[in-house]
Amino acid sequence: MSELNDLLMPKLGLTMTEGLLAEWSVASGDSVKAGDALFIVETDKVANEILADADGVMGEILVQAGDTVPVGAVVARWTGPGQGIGSNSSAVVALTIQSAPLAAEVQEDILPYTAVVGARVVATPFARRLAREHGIDLGLIAGSGPSGRIKAADVRFASKTTSSAPVEQYSHQHSAPVPTSVAQSQPASGLVQAMARRMTEAKQVPHFYLSAEAEISELLLLRERLNAEEGGAKLTLNHFIIAAVARALEGMPQQNCIWSDGHVVQFSGIDIGLAVSTDRGLMAPVLHDLAGCSLDGIAVRSGELIARVREGKGLREDMSGGAITISNAGMFNVTYMTPIINPPQSAILGVGSIREVFRPDADGAPTLKREMGLVLAADHRLHDGVSALKFLNYVIDLLQAPYRLLRSNTAFKG
Repeated sequence: MSELNDLLMPKLGLTMTEGLLAEWSVASGDSVKAGDALFIVETDKVANEILADADGVMGEILVQAGDTVPVGAVVARWTGPGQGIGSNSSAVVALTIQSAPLAAEVQEDILPYTAVVGARVVATPFARRLAREHGIDLGLIAGSGPSGRIKAADVRFASKTTSSAPVEQYSHQHSAPVPTSVAQSQPASGLVQAMARRMTEAKQVPHFYLSAEAEISELLLLRERLNAEEGGAKLTLNHFIIAAVARALEGMPQQNCIWSDGHVVQFSGIDIGLAVSTDRGLMAPVLHDLAGCSLDGIAVRSGELIARVREGKGLREDMSGGAITISNAGMFNVTYMTPIINPPQSAILGVGSIREVFRPDADGAPTLKREMGLVLAADHRLHDGVSALKFLNYVIDLLQAPYRLLRSNTAFKG
């Protein structure tokens, strides 16, 4: 065999420091053609199939499926291009990254169900994608992974057999036994592990919180009038909140930054994350390039983004960027929600339900108000109480005078 070169764990995003090697698509000694899948890297957002950009032969595999290693770590060696062993070459191995949505439900990855007809199926995200592409019923495949977990290799094997073949023909090994109780210890899936790591990382950020109410009677009336017009997008309360946060970031660009490895990264574009509930857990896709975007534009673009993510079709670029996320839990009957910042972002706005309360007017007479509780969590390494409060009041001012969101940017009066 010719000289072996290194295959490295790729960096799939600005803040990625490690990756979970979910599955190998080749084995030691296999011949590889350009475009063939080599291995799959899973994050909490997407599954990335790593493809070869050149022909070669796989040598030794150094990182086993299920292991998490730092970016740049050597995962295997092959005869294709890369960083030569014992050489001074600094060339990076030629790989192509193909993003695939995480289609597995979190609940399906937690309990050790076997892959049999009529039971819930445990499968890797990429295996599910391949099954959809080949029209294969995962319920007819017995997986070769831990506790019968179906891997991409199992689906590829099944695709080479006839649809009428018995289940046993699809199996590389015997099915895992049916558990006698769901109260069993089972290693968490890659998706759950990644989410756990991110939440642990998030709590290392020095949070501070500011809460206030926005009186949104005028906003609700304006939304009703706009939605009554034909031909326009149907506007929700969240669309107005997105527009207000975007306008506030334009007016206070110093808030549009993140902390990264001891550096302050200042963004020029207006990008905002949205907390989205999906079948596989809470996701935070990002709306990009919102500067000057109209309410109708925000409605259309956010609707498309949320649909992609909920259908498991989110792209890698959908899941990165922005300095702030909006987490709206108003539909769940909560007055205030104290959210956790989504690193590397520096802030998150928690939105509560609308409450009808009586407040005294200028003459002291009780007046019905419609108030929405807002909680801004901010990173104290970048923001202080004064600047964050000005930002929150900027957002509130726009929500309480929503007609300003229909005009070009105007200065904050608060």
